[in-house]
Amino acid sequence: MPDLPKKKVGIVACSGEDLPEGTVTRLAALKVLEQLRPADTVTICLPLFLAGGEGDRAFARFYPTIAVDGCDKRCAARATEMHSGKPAASILVSDLVAERGLGQPEGKRRLNGAGQKAVDATAERMADLVDELLGKSAGRPADVVTGPIEVLGPGEGEAVVATCSCGSGIPVQKVTVDGREVTLIALPAIFQQLHQAGKQPSEQTVDELLELVKIYNPVPREEEVVYREVLLREYAAFYEKQEVPA
Repeated sequence: MPDLPKKKVGIVACSGEDLPEGTVTRLAALKVLEQLRPADTVTICLPLFLAGGEGDRAFARFYPTIAVDGCDKRCAARATEMHSGKPAASILVSDLVAERGLGQPEGKRRLNGAGQKAVDATAERMADLVDELLGKSAGRPADVVTGPIEVLGPGEGEAVVATCSCGSGIPVQKVTVDGREVTLIALPAIFQQLHQAGKQPSEQTVDELLELVKIYNPVPREEEVVYREVLLREYAAFYEKQEVPA
């Protein structure tokens, strides 16, 4: 198997500013990313995701994602499903608020007490889902910070920085399949692995190559013959470059 980055969970928050619930999603996501599960999560930038950010879309296809929406428009969940696949889990703040009887969040820049409770409840639900998706024991660790997020100033300590999925290190490569451009996740890493194993471009190698590609990418059965031809061509080009003396 290719040596790929550690499995993490992507957080896609709507961050809408028209409703207080949008502020709740943004602050709750930040709390999970920086306080509750900083080692297990990355943020997926929704505007960049929608604009075609390859790093974010590749991450969402390869790793599980949690969509966090403020209202029933479900912008984050719908965008994720449209461009990368259905989210592994979804949270709707308005439903969670009603479920917990927290009261109506108010304030867009500065949330009221109900809004702060909604942030904590949403963050806790998110953290539990992260644990479930990664197969870890549910429940927050004892040293988790609770309460409102504080921004540290210079010299006041080291703040944990939320990691972005665009820097996740998931290798992708675009290829042309039957006249259309397709982005294949992990293809550069698979090529490197086969080359290091001494596998020369051949019909036998492309069989193994196709099976590895299918682990990380959807390959329609009726297009497997076309994919084999494309993969053999691309691997041959990669192999030739590696064999050229420096």
